[in-house]
Amino acid sequence: MLNIVLFGPPGAGKGTQSQKLIEKYGLIHLSTGDLLRSEIAGGTALGLEAKKLMDQGLLVPDAVVIGMIDSKLNANKEAAGFIFDGFPRTIAQAEALDALLAGHDEDISCMLSLRVTEEELTKRLLLRGKNSGRPDDQDESIIRKRIHEYESKTAAVAGYYEKQDKLREIEGIGAIDSIFAALCAEIEA
Repeated sequence: MLNIVLFGPPGAGKGTQSQKLIEKYGLIHLSTGDLLRSEIAGGTALGLEAKKLMDQGLLVPDAVVIGMIDSKLNANKEAAGFIFDGFPRTIAQAEALDALLAGHDEDISCMLSLRVTEEELTKRLLLRGKNSGRPDDQDESIIRKRIHEYESKTAAVAGYYEKQDKLREIEGIGAIDSIFAALCAEIEA
């Protein structure tokens, strides 16, 4: 099974690239953001709490996210693999994901990390906010808070996978197809 962590700050292009990787490798997309937005759209208690935190640029508790991922793994036992988009965001989550996957006799194949400057991220997210209607993409101060939250809490996860020799860094600025080709080259290496 091919299990990839697609990594990078908000606006790095994870959603765009994950769709291309899913099509090429037959993977199941596991976006915690999509899972959470689904809960929000459903008006569940979890969704309402998640919305309150997300609107402030804060993270949702680990146990909630791990539970959602476990359900998705159990529902897709015959999958060719998974692409984890937006998770793990902390070393504790990475450890919990490793433990969860080990319980399914699986592990992370590699982490593909997209590198993008803060200015480019801010520009991309404000543009996305105009088109998507997502409130967390329409306020520059919330966007910058999300980027700093990533840098202070999430970027360290790359070191966790680097110690396992699973980190592959890819330049996330440029033509979508060029970035995709670089991602595929790392997967196939």
